[in-house]
Parts: sequence; structure tokens; C-alpha cells
Amino acid sequence: MSKDKPHYHGHRQRLKERLTRDPRALADYEILELLLASVLPRRDTKPLAKTLMEAYGSLGAVMQAQPEDLKRFEGAGPAVTAQWHLMRELLARVAEDGMRSREVLGDPDAVARAAMARLGGCRTEEFWVALLDTRNRVIAWERVGAGTVDRVEAYPREVMALALRHKARSVILVHNHPGGDPTPSDDDQLLTLGMIRAASALDVLVADHVIVSETDFFSFSDKGMI
Repeated sequence: MSKDKPHYHGHRQRLKERLTRDPRALADYEILELLLASVLPRRDTKPLAKTLMEAYGSLGAVMQAQPEDLKRFEGAGPAVTAQWHLMRELLARVAEDGMRSREVLGDPDAVARAAMARLGGCRTEEFWVALLDTRNRVIAWERVGAGTVDRVEAYPREVMALALRHKARSVILVHNHPGGDPTPSDDDQLLTLGMIRAASALDVLVADHVIVSETDFFSFSDKGMI
């Protein structure tokens, strides 16, 4: 190896070759090491990869880490936090593919997967709505409110205005609980009843209200509450 090449150059090249031959042969920290190398090409990223794995416990947990939280680790500067913002947005958009391609929604799982990817890691509550046509195909998937760590305001008139604008036959209400427990609060239940009343007056159906956390979800429809 040339003297003016960094000591980790050969190691990183070998990792890339192993990745090409058999991706499953790489350890989790090695996958992370290569990912970090894409934004820190002039640094040995193995120590940071191992530190992150030790701190979060698993590759999945590292990938779901809040970008701003990574700043506490030496070597995880603006390039790393920007990369994490990009990855989180990429994962959310992949999970939302069905919501953006007029996919037929037969159960709450598809909505929950998209919502968990988009909202599961958020530290404040957000309220979204999926608007469906007469064949239960998604017409639109839109945010209608953003709030605090334990509350979000969502107004039936705004949701119904969206439904009328898109000529939706039904809507699925979605919001997140940053605390980790997707069980609906009394306010969540009252909000759902208010939405159902407003929708009924316009001949629109509230098909479900899905509440998500980072790892779980609650469906009003599944529980027979709608």
C-alpha cells in the first residue's frame, strides 16, 4: 500500500469487496462503518461505528436514532447528521410507496407501516390523513397538523375540506404518540367521534384512526371502535 494512503484504505477496500461478494458476511458494525465512510471518506469510521453500535444496541436502533442525538458522539458532525436526515426521509418515502401510488388499502397495516416510518421517531405529535376513493385506493396522504410532545390539534373542518377537495369517499386518520404507547387517550377518542360526526354530514366515511409509536400501532377499526 502506498505510504500516502491512510492506514484504513486497504481495510475499507476489502470491506467493499466482501460486500459485493456476500453482503450477509459483513457484521452489523461493518455495514455501519461503510455507511459512515460515504460521508467521512477521509476518516477511519470503524471506531465511530463500534461506538454507535455499543450505545444503541443494534443496527436498527442506530438507523432510527434522531440525527441531532448523534452530535454527542465524537466524529459525528454535520455530515453525519445530514446523512441521517437523508436516510430517515428515504426510509419514510419507501414505506409510503403504497400511499403514493393509489394502492388499495385492505387493512390498517399498510397505513401503520407508512405512518411508523414517517412519524414513529418524531418527538412531537403530528396528525395526518389518508384520503381514499370508492375502491379504497389512496388519493392523497397529507399532514394536517403538528403539535407538541403530547398534543396535536386537528380540526374536523380541515380534514373534511381535504376530503371534499380530493372527492374522497373515505378517510383514515393517523397520528403518533412520541411517548411510545399508541393506546388512545380520552381526547383521541373524542376527536375521533367529532371527525365521524363531521364526515357523516358530508357522506364521507371515517374508515379508521391509526395511532402509531416507533414500534407499535393502535387501530380503532381493528378494536371495533369505529
